[in-house]
Amino acid sequence: MSAAEPIVRLAAKGDGVTTSGRHVAGAVTGDLVAQDGSLESGPHHVDPPCSHFARCGGCQLQHADETVLKDFVTQRVVNAAAGQGIAPNLLEATHLSPPGARRRATLHGQRVAKGAVLGFREGGSHRIVDLAECPVLLPELTAMIAPLRSFIAKHAPRGSVDVTLVMGDQGVDVGLANLPLEGLEATQAALDFAETHSLARLTTDQGYGPEPLWEPDPVTVTLSSIPVPMPPGTFIQATADAEQRMIADACDWIGEGTRIADLFAGLGTFAFAFAAAGLGERKVLAVEADRAAHDASKVGAVRSGGRVLPLHRDLFRAPLQQDELAPFNAVLLDPPRAGAKAQIAELARSNVERVVYVSCNPSSWARDAAALIEGGYRLECLRPIGQFRWSVHVELASLFVKG
Repeated sequence: MSAAEPIVRLAAKGDGVTTSGRHVAGAVTGDLVAQDGSLESGPHHVDPPCSHFARCGGCQLQHADETVLKDFVTQRVVNAAAGQGIAPNLLEATHLSPPGARRRATLHGQRVAKGAVLGFREGGSHRIVDLAECPVLLPELTAMIAPLRSFIAKHAPRGSVDVTLVMGDQGVDVGLANLPLEGLEATQAALDFAETHSLARLTTDQGYGPEPLWEPDPVTVTLSSIPVPMPPGTFIQATADAEQRMIADACDWIGEGTRIADLFAGLGTFAFAFAAAGLGERKVLAVEADRAAHDASKVGAVRSGGRVLPLHRDLFRAPLQQDELAPFNAVLLDPPRAGAKAQIAELARSNVERVVYVSCNPSSWARDAAALIEGGYRLECLRPIGQFRWSVHVELASLFVKG
C-alpha cells in the first residue's frame, strides 16, 4: 500500500496540492492524504471558527492557520509576478486583516415558508446560507443580520433580495435591492426599521439605482481626517486596517514630489492622504470616471483646502496621455479587477519617476507590471495583502521606479 502524500501548497481556489499534483479539497499545507482520499490533519490545520464553514461561499480557508494564510496570500502574488518573469527588489511582509474587520458586504435574502433566509451563497450555488454568525464582518454589521431577516420575512416578495451593508461615519448604511415597498404601510415599516436600528441610511433599488429612503444626516466616510460624502454603492476598501497599510506604503513610496496624480481615485482614499502628508505646495490630481464618486471627492477637496483637484474622466476610454503625464513626479493607480492596460501603456512611455500600483487582481497586475518594466521601470517594492480574510481573494501594493 502506498504511503500517504503530504500537502505541500494551496492552489488558487484553496484546494490542497500534494507532491504529485493531486488536488484535495479541505486540506492545508502539512496535512497527509492517503490513496483512498482520507485526510490526516497536520500542524497547520485548525478548527474553523464559523459553524457555516464548508457550506458558505464567503470563506474558503478557515481551516488554515495564520502561517498558511500568509503563505497563500504571498505565493499568489509572487507567483503572478514570476509568471511574467518579474521579481521585486524588496518583498514586504504580507498584511492580513484580522477577524471581525470587514466593513462592507453584500448578502442575499429570500422569503421561505417559515420566514426568510439571509446570508452569503453556497460555493458554486445559488442556495443561500442562512447566517447565524459571521466572524469576518464588523460586529455592527453582523448585528443587523437577524433584524433584516425578520424584515424580509414580512415585506419581501418571493424572489431574491440583495442586501448591502457598509459602515460609514454615522453608522450602518443598508441598501435593499429587489424589495419593492408597495404602499404606505410597507414604506412606513421600512422607516420605522431604520429608526429603531439607528441606521445611518436606508436605500432601496428597483433597477434605477439606489434611492435614499432614510438618511437623518449626510453619510460620510473619513479619509485622512476629511469627511467625504459616501454615495450609496460607492467603493471603499473592505477593511480599515488594510486601507491604512496601503496608505502608509503609498505615502512612503510616492516620495517628496509636489505633483502627484491619483488615477481611478474613487472617493479620494489616496489623494487625500497624499495631500495631508505633503508640504504646503503639494497638489494631487484625483481622476475618477464614476460621477457620484467624483462629485463626492469634490466636496472633500473643498474641505481639504483645495490641495486635491478632482477630474472626471474615463481612463479606460481616455487614459492620460504621455504629454499629460509629463508634469507629474509620481502616479498612483488603483484600477478595477481588469487592470489598466490602456493607461499603463501611456505610463510605460512616460518619464514619471515613481508609479505606485494597488491591485485587487494579481493576474491583471502582473500583465500591467510587465508592460511597465518593458517601458524602463523596475519593480522596487511589493506587498501582498489579504484583506478578505479566509477567502482566496488576494490584493497587493507595489512600487515601480523609472530607470
